[in-house]
Amino acid sequence: MVFDPGHADFHGSFTEDGQPNLLLKYLQRQSPEVLTRIARSVSPEIRQIISQNVQGLVGGLPSEDFNVQIATDRDNLAGLLASAMMTGYFLRQMEQRMELEMSLDELV
Repeated sequence: MVFDPGHADFHGSFTEDGQPNLLLKYLQRQSPEVLTRIARSVSPEIRQIISQNVQGLVGGLPSEDFNVQIATDRDNLAGLLASAMMTGYFLRQMEQRMELEMSLDELV
């Protein structure tokens, strides 16, 4: 499932100082195809790291042995999702940097 900013009910579509959230407006202008392509570009390694990070934040009990249920409020969930997204962006940049360094090493 790909994030669809055009059909989401965003809480806080304005910044803390009351200005419109420009990133949110930018995301809403993107086509579903662009968002799908970006979502598919994430490597399995990044997905694994984000999954482990989120599991660490909410608790790591194995679901096959425990009936784990987590309750939170909207703001805490938004913070968790924002953290996961930022981790993903950071990891993708680091992955690109690693690939670039490896390419440069092959040239030398």
